This record gives sequence, C-alpha cells and structure tokens, in this order.
Amino acid sequence: MVSWKGIYFVLALFLGSFFGSVFMLGPFLPLMFISPAWYRWITDSIVATWLTLPVALLEMVFGAKVVVTGDGFVPGERSVIIMNHRTRMDWMFLWNCLLRYSYLRLEKICLKSSLKSIPGFGWAMQVAAFVFIQRKWEDDKSHFEKMLDYFCDIREPLQLLIFPEGTDLTANTKARSNEFAEKNGLQKYEYVLHPRTTGFTFVVERLREGENLDAIHDITVAYPQNIPQTEKHLLNGNFPKEIHFHVQRYPIETVPTSKEELQLWCRKRWEEKEERLRHFYEGGKCFSATGQSIIPPCKSELRVLAVKCISLLYWTLFPLGMLALLYLYSFARWYFAAMIIIFVVQQKIFGGLELIELACHRYFKKQQKFHNMKMKSN
Repeated sequence: MVSWKGIYFVLALFLGSFFGSVFMLGPFLPLMFISPAWYRWITDSIVATWLTLPVALLEMVFGAKVVVTGDGFVPGERSVIIMNHRTRMDWMFLWNCLLRYSYLRLEKICLKSSLKSIPGFGWAMQVAAFVFIQRKWEDDKSHFEKMLDYFCDIREPLQLLIFPEGTDLTANTKARSNEFAEKNGLQKYEYVLHPRTTGFTFVVERLREGENLDAIHDITVAYPQNIPQTEKHLLNGNFPKEIHFHVQRYPIETVPTSKEELQLWCRKRWEEKEERLRHFYEGGKCFSATGQSIIPPCKSELRVLAVKCISLLYWTLFPLGMLALLYLYSFARWYFAAMIIIFVVQQKIFGGLELIELACHRYFKKQQKFHNMKMKSN
C-alpha cells in the first residue's frame, strides 16, 4: 500500500531533479559547444548537490543508519567501483557512503539506457554523462570505448560504478545464475549472482591505458532488515533501517594486467562476497564485530550533518520558488517550455545529451589536431 512517506520521498526527488534539470542545468547546456571539459566540471558539481538529497531524506527523515567497514576510500582518487546488486536501489544508497568517504561529484554510474527517458531523473543523468548501456555487449562496447576515452582525454577523475552481476538479486535471477553455475561447474551462490566479467575487464583495461585509474573499490552492500527491492517498495514506505557497506580497496598496481587473470580476479571477489554475506545474514548482521563504522570518514559528522540540513532546506524551497517563478512571469514559462522541448527532442534526434557532448569533444579534438599539424608545417 502506498504510504505518505513513499510519496514524499519520490515527489521530493522528482521535483528536485525536474526543476533542477530545467533551471540549474539547462542554462549551462550551451557551454558544451564551447568547452566540454568546463561543461563537465560545472554540471558535475551541480548534479552532486542533488545527490545529497536522497542521503538527507533517508537518514534525517526516515532514520536510516549507515555503517561502513573495511578499507575506505582515498578521497578524490580515480577508481572503478564494483558492487553486488542486492536491490534495484543499491546505486542510490551508495551515495550515503560516498558523501562521507569521497566526493559525489566524481561518481558516474553504468545503468540501463531506458532510464534516460525519464523526465527529470533521466535528463539529469544525461547531463551528468552517466554511461547508459543496452546490456548487449555487441552494442555497448563501442559506447563504453567512446565514453571512457572521453573521460581520459579531459582528465576527468571519475569513480565509475558498475554492477558486474548485470541485474539485481531476485528469485528468477538467482535461478538463472545457478543454471549458469551448473553448466560451467561453478559454485552455486545464495547471496550474490555470478558476475559477468567482460564489461568489467574492458573498463579496467581502457582506463588503465588512459592512465585514469588509481584503484578498484570492491564494495559489498547488505541490509539487515527492510530490503527495498524495487522503486515500488520505496513508494510503499519500505525504507531500509540500516545499510551496511564493506569496502575493499585494491591499488591498481596490485590488480592483474592480463584479461584472463583479471576475469579470475573478479570472480574471486564474488566468492569472497558470498562468504562475507553468508556470515552477515546468518550471524550478527554486521560486517565487523562491533557493528559500528570503523573507517574514519574524510568529512566530519558535523560537516555531513550540515550538508544534509542545507540539502533538505534548499531542495524543499527550490521547487517551490520555481513554481512561484512560473506563476508570476511569462518569460519563465516560455523558458520552461523551451527547455522541456529541447530535452525531449534532442534525445529523439541525437540519442541523448551525453552523445552530443561526445560529438563536441571529438570536434574540438579534431580541430586541435588540425591546428597542431598546421603549426608544424609552418
């Protein structure tokens, strides 16, 4: 049954992303035609302010507790984040961890391409240059290559979140994973799915070649109770009481270089996850004996509290302010309508703002090469 908490949560996130896309991100869209690198830095910073809103709502309004154990992060370092996909909401809950231990501005997510069509959320994710995939490697490989090369070219210090399992853990996906294990003589898993290593190895190799990778963060996420499997569970008010993250940091120098060894390395991490999660769910439902966070965050709890309070206040007042602006001024209504048309039409024609950004970067890169060749010839 739909609850007021769920409606408030979804409505707050939607209104923030919708009006934020139009009034905060929209004015900076022309910058991608002038300097894609500056456009990327500015829009990443704006998007990061919205990413604090789900964190604030989950912790301050709905009382979720966040526990982080393991190695932690070196703030600001370039990394690939791999995580088990327990629910469809894991990617959003990770922001509770990254707010404390890294910088939300750096995070990019690999996620299914159908999400880019969602008004507000999808528009913001396009502007943020998230990596949208079809889940078919033949179609995704070229897009991955272009996006990763772009990040390397502009020296974007990204932290790229990927789910090697490809989908969240359900009865159906576990059955398919067990069939795969049986056919290939592998161990059947109870708490994770067997990872698909093709995309993972490609991402690591590409970023490594582009000298844009410092470490791999292997994160295990678990929920002691109230596991919200889908968006519908959140709408029904089924929010997690606790979210536990166990972080294993692997400096890139310690990670194998060959494709075959890298695939085995990834599978080994999932064997460890299965055992770690077995102890979690069948034991004290915590990754450490104390049941408390044992990694010192890069931000103090006072600073985190201040960020959450400011986020709640701003993202409550901002949509109300924009509604008032639309009501009072006709130029705001014309701008509002024009931006919605731009967001919708550009996707139908070009496929998404991140693809337009890539095209702009390729154009400037080509012009720079031509200029360099001309200078040498002179």
